[in-house]
Amino acid sequence: MKDIGYTIDLPYGKLDISGDESAGFRPFQLLVSSIAVCSGGVFRTILDKKRISYKSINLEADVVRNEANVNEVTEVHLTFIIEGAQANFEKLEKALQLATKNCPIVQSVNKSINITETIKMI
Repeated sequence: MKDIGYTIDLPYGKLDISGDESAGFRPFQLLVSSIAVCSGGVFRTILDKKRISYKSINLEADVVRNEANVNEVTEVHLTFIIEGAQANFEKLEKALQLATKNCPIVQSVNKSINITETIKMI
């Protein structure tokens, strides 16, 4: 524990967490990041296994919070921006559906947070 928040020492490095953004990552940012990165990592693995090549994958996350209650995260919408994909949109969507089913973080929170995902090809 520190004055404002907490510090966690992990094998990769130190992680500062705080409700005050100037003192560390906010807990909701870590939650949304975990959902996005897990889903993106599983999606990338599936594309690689299906031998679907691409130049890059970027993720954007839009978050809805219930300010009337305790400001909990109620919705997360992930947009997968795929550049240079060597597959049609339908193949990418099927791969994303498979990724959603196999992402442990998404499966852990999907009963309490509405998670939606879309693909944008460039």
